[in-house]
Amino acid sequence: MAGNEGMEHLIPLVNKLQDAFTQLGVSLSLDLPQIAVIGGQSAGKSSVLENFVGRDFLPRGSGIVTRRPLVLQLVNSNVEYGEFLHCKGKKFTDFEAIRKEIEDETDRITGANKGISPVPINLRVYSPHVLNLTLIDLPGMTRVPVGDQPADIEHQIRDMILSFIRKENCLILAVTAANQDVATSDALKLAKEVDPEGMRTIGVITKLDLMDEGTDARDILENKTLPLRRGYVGVVNRSQRDIEGRKDIKAALDAERKFFLSHPSYRHMAEKMGTPYLQRVLNQQLTNHIRDTLPALREKLQRQLLSMEKEVEEYKSFRPDDPSRKTKAMMQMIQQLQTDFEQNIEGSGSAAVNTNELSGGARINRLFHERFPFEIVKMEFDEKELRKEIAFAIRNIHGIRVGLFTPDMAFEAIVKRQIARLKEPSLKCVDLVVSELGNVLRKCTEKMGRFPALREETERIINTHIREREQKTKEQLILLVNVELAYMNTNHEDFIGFTNAQQKAESTAGKRTIGNQVIRKGWMCIHNLGIMKGGSRDYWFVLTSESLSWYKDEEERDKKYMLHLDGLKIKDIDPGFMSRRHMFALFNPDQRNVYKDYKQLELSCEGQEEVDSWKASFLRAGVYPDRSSGSVNGDGESESSGQSIDPQLERQVETIRNLVDSYMKIVTKTFRDLVPKIIMHLTINSAKDFIYSDLLPSLYASCDQILLCFMHNCALIILQEKAHY
Repeated sequence: MAGNEGMEHLIPLVNKLQDAFTQLGVSLSLDLPQIAVIGGQSAGKSSVLENFVGRDFLPRGSGIVTRRPLVLQLVNSNVEYGEFLHCKGKKFTDFEAIRKEIEDETDRITGANKGISPVPINLRVYSPHVLNLTLIDLPGMTRVPVGDQPADIEHQIRDMILSFIRKENCLILAVTAANQDVATSDALKLAKEVDPEGMRTIGVITKLDLMDEGTDARDILENKTLPLRRGYVGVVNRSQRDIEGRKDIKAALDAERKFFLSHPSYRHMAEKMGTPYLQRVLNQQLTNHIRDTLPALREKLQRQLLSMEKEVEEYKSFRPDDPSRKTKAMMQMIQQLQTDFEQNIEGSGSAAVNTNELSGGARINRLFHERFPFEIVKMEFDEKELRKEIAFAIRNIHGIRVGLFTPDMAFEAIVKRQIARLKEPSLKCVDLVVSELGNVLRKCTEKMGRFPALREETERIINTHIREREQKTKEQLILLVNVELAYMNTNHEDFIGFTNAQQKAESTAGKRTIGNQVIRKGWMCIHNLGIMKGGSRDYWFVLTSESLSWYKDEEERDKKYMLHLDGLKIKDIDPGFMSRRHMFALFNPDQRNVYKDYKQLELSCEGQEEVDSWKASFLRAGVYPDRSSGSVNGDGESESSGQSIDPQLERQVETIRNLVDSYMKIVTKTFRDLVPKIIMHLTINSAKDFIYSDLLPSLYASCDQILLCFMHNCALIILQEKAHY
């Protein structure tokens, strides 16, 4: 044993703390010193741990075998047996029974089909062959889901591992097989993310005996290739054939010793290689680590103890039926709900702001200014369908007669159809905002989780109010549509007028110039511009009002290409089987190549919101959605456009189109301005006012039973806290 007797008791002391916190079943923010074992599948983690114990006791098989964290506490003792925390008092002298109990306990929580869970299994092994040591064996990193595993199994395992190793008091045992490229080791890459200086990481190189002839890991083991503050240790585990043949671990350790003594690349460092040396190093480093962190740990425990003692003192004279305490507790939670709801909608300067995704008010802002305008423009610029409607309207108004003049009734009929179509995206915007308000409310009531009846009633009351306001908002938006339909204000100062529309139709339409301003920058993936079609790569894109350029990186030095946007349209495309990305494409409706010999430029982003945002940016640059062209019918007309060979009709269609375009710009500008204001006033602000002024009276008036349940929960929680204390 390393160190003096007092130092030897440090690891068992931390083990007791670990067991105590696990049994309490509560989340205490105490960062205990520990060693987490990480590595890819089949890196040799299980073999290393079994060599420490000198027994076969861990589950074996293909795929993910370790599916829950295993807290393995090794205790030096004169007798040999195992003991699980979940069945304390039962001693397992048969290590095959320990293996089966680990498998059964894993299946109880995760199911039998390769699911994973962050709930740990605590196993303590007493043996004369071990040194005092505590290790946490974590699931091996994987990339491909099997069985009933979710598609994001890789991210779940990664998040679980990070929850352990990002703690400052956790040492990281990164296990890597020598027959793979150490520079791409999953374990070392993950450890570097949370420990970039390598201060907490201990490297273990396995399978040294399986390296190709003429190669070795000497530079790695001498800490030259990827230096770590605590260095590397090489080990040689039993092969799969040895395990299946039940080769004795003691014989395997003897073979490991001979390997290092006889190998020309490792014999000069043989005394610092092998499983026994690794166990001694880990014992010494964990002991020293506990010693270094003990003062801060003790101080934190004392602070928590004083805080709990103060809480308990307050509850000594607590009466569950005291109305003043009941009112105070409810008032505090409602006030917290009011503050949280306000901050989620209006924004907050808090350090706890979400840095991973948009939420609350920011998401609603995106709905107002990106999603809603995009839905309007997508409807408005179905150019060929619109021209088809205009042509049919003109011809039907003329009837059997030859029309010498452009009928204004056609303009009114088409405009009314276009205005009526604005109702759907407006009502859809209300639905999306209400859905986001529901998400905000659920997040804000999480702090009421200890009182489920109160939380449920609070959510019910607020949601009922929001639904009532939603209906009034929709009625107001429908009224807005009907008001626009009631009267065509052709005297509006921004309206182009019949004369100007006719002149514009007879002349060559000048292109609108807004300057080549930068509209958006960001990363996207190109899918069909690789060495061969189907290749994909991320590029840094710069979108201006005239062109789309892409670069190798954000520094914008190495420009790959600049694509002019004239005549281009945008459309959604199927991302393909098993793809998690959201794709769209730029293309030319005239079937001309967009880039080299490619008919379209296929782009993708990771999320649908990002795609919608890029689409909105393309709209600003004049790249609109389009539909595929129709076929030509027997009358010489295009089914989709309604175009005819009659030049007079074509001029009339163009005149009406210009009038419709001018008037609808006025109407859609009004809708883009008023719809968010109406939703904000009638739904969002109304919900905030209700929470501030009417929620508490509504709760009191709802029913006395809610309050009785609330107080019953209070009493139970207090009794539980007293019992723990």
